Amino acid sequence: MASPTLLRLVPAHDEPIGGLLTQRAFPTGALPDLNPFLFLNHHGPQTYGPNNPGLPFGPHPHKGFETLTFIEEGQLAHRDSTGGSHVSGPGGVQWMTAGSGIVHTEVSPEGFKRDGGPCHLLQLWMNLPAAQKGVSPSYRSLEAGELAVKEGDGWRLEVISGITEIEGTTVQGPIDALTGLFTSRVKLTAGASLTLRVPPGRTLLAYPVSGSVRCGDATLKPFATPVFDRDGGDLVLEGLEDSTLLLCHGDPIAEPVVAYGPFVMNTEEEIHTAFAEFRAGKYGHVD
Repeated sequence: MASPTLLRLVPAHDEPIGGLLTQRAFPTGALPDLNPFLFLNHHGPQTYGPNNPGLPFGPHPHKGFETLTFIEEGQLAHRDSTGGSHVSGPGGVQWMTAGSGIVHTEVSPEGFKRDGGPCHLLQLWMNLPAAQKGVSPSYRSLEAGELAVKEGDGWRLEVISGITEIEGTTVQGPIDALTGLFTSRVKLTAGASLTLRVPPGRTLLAYPVSGSVRCGDATLKPFATPVFDRDGGDLVLEGLEDSTLLLCHGDPIAEPVVAYGPFVMNTEEEIHTAFAEFRAGKYGHVD
């Protein structure tokens, strides 16, 4: 079977947030989105010293989409207006459906602020179609041991949502994504290779988190987003060194996207409504 064709590599933008090193993979002028994937920030890797202020993401709202946060190093403390609360450790993930509106915080635990340590996080925003933008907000956290895992010769596939077949085994993630998204983390040791089937018609996100990976004639490295066609096929990845990638795919959503700050809707009027709802306290608050 043919392989997805790599069309180009798009460099990330350096957009630090306070003392947090941040590279914006997309949206950028060169890559407005990877429909249905809206936004990807790569934070770190970096090391915080003792008595640091921690992560800068205090209470803020969202509406109209979902978020998936990958904790590669360090810890991330989440609290939200639905009552969701969890401190995730290395290898964990946090899945949040903003839906009709939510307020949350993403900060560092007190122990991290006191002692310092490594920090390496990525956050992906995933669009919802108009028919699902009004769903009730929800939150779920999964530690590394709660993901669906398949391992082979020098590779490890950690599935979060969706289903795939690899080496004759079906692997299904513990999250039931509203839009049928496949989301996963892939780890490769140097010299190892992995082949994954990508269904035709879907947008492929294969973003390198660390290391370097051979894909066809190209080398994938952090802070550059590979853009593929939607023909699908067998994606062959070879670790040139010990490496980690986010590997996700989903069906494009053929609807207008109007995004402003923390809200992603279909029209300008819906954005104005979202701000009014938030100011009126309809999304709740974080204690």
